[in-house]
Amino acid sequence: MILVGIGGAAGAACRYLAGIWIGKITGNSFPYPTLFINISGSLLLGILTGLEIIHSIPEWTWLLFGVGFCGAFTTFSTFGYEAIQLFFSRQNKKAFVYITASAILCAVSSFAGIHIII
Repeated sequence: MILVGIGGAAGAACRYLAGIWIGKITGNSFPYPTLFINISGSLLLGILTGLEIIHSIPEWTWLLFGVGFCGAFTTFSTFGYEAIQLFFSRQNKKAFVYITASAILCAVSSFAGIHIII
């Protein structure tokens, strides 16, 4: 439990800092920060999952980085909030692009991460 909490705290802090950094680069006309964070977090979680599947990492590493860090670094709730905000501001095309890109690119990133290892 402690490892998950430590990883989660680190993941949340990294997400916050990465969001600010990516937002400065991309602007705020589209939720790129959350999209990029979720894609990179999905890739990392895929890699860690691959390592876990083949028993190449100890349980504490999985708990700290897979469950804790990646769980807090990636954020489905922010994704959902931003998608709804796009709909509420009548930016339906952007909302559909965001939802579709998030679902496809995060799944592909997770798959790629696993297959980097396996």
